[in-house]
Amino acid sequence: MIRTGFIGGSDCVRILEGDWLDLWQVKTGRKESEDLSNNIAVQLGSHTESFNLNWFQVQRGCLLHDHQAKFSQTIGNVPAVGTIDAKWGNEIVEAKHTNHFNTMDAVIERYMPQVQLYAKLADADGAYLSVIFGNSKWESAYVSRNEEYFDSMWAVVSDFWGYVLRDQEPVGVDTPQISIDKIPVDQMVKRDASHDNEFISRAHDYIQNKDAAKAFDNAKSDLKAMVGDNEREVYCDLLTIKRSKSGSLLFTVR
Repeated sequence: MIRTGFIGGSDCVRILEGDWLDLWQVKTGRKESEDLSNNIAVQLGSHTESFNLNWFQVQRGCLLHDHQAKFSQTIGNVPAVGTIDAKWGNEIVEAKHTNHFNTMDAVIERYMPQVQLYAKLADADGAYLSVIFGNSKWESAYVSRNEEYFDSMWAVVSDFWGYVLRDQEPVGVDTPQISIDKIPVDQMVKRDASHDNEFISRAHDYIQNKDAAKAFDNAKSDLKAMVGDNEREVYCDLLTIKRSKSGSLLFTVR
């Protein structure tokens, strides 16, 4: 497949992952793009796409349309091309197949550049990720379109494209990390509380007392089990356990 002359969704993923040199060689025609015909993960994803989208329709009770619709647009000075898997209303649906041990959060983070580019090209409100994990689990999540993230991402993509236009090898380039915390996923966002002193203080308390709290709960449960059904009180020099009229066991530390 000819991959020169444009930036696609998978290209955005590679750029944000820092895979500039290999992609630059492809985009400048110095090497052919990788032959994925013998890549089992890619081929499995391709062959399960139809099932994946049908499963999404059944689970969501919807009817998808615009399968494999192609979009192109020059954004800034970068020609962009994207082929979406399908649409539901004004939302994109992208089918992914990953390994059983992967997580939805990891899938969302990895494919965020592709999702945001496709939403931009298709003028969609956002995108559903329909994900099969291994051969026994399916999940979906809705990722909202976010212009702030797109602008930051496209600045990095434009920087890469500049190396292509100048035919200049990108050596020693540091790819900036772009936070996705503010992008709603299923209408919910993330928040970094690293500079929230109260949150940090309570986090320290939680970590420091977690083992003690677990030991407390286990000891309380074991002590309750040691009180016979016919015993109204069990005591020692350290504490007393009394049975209330309702049958509850009440602890008193001496």
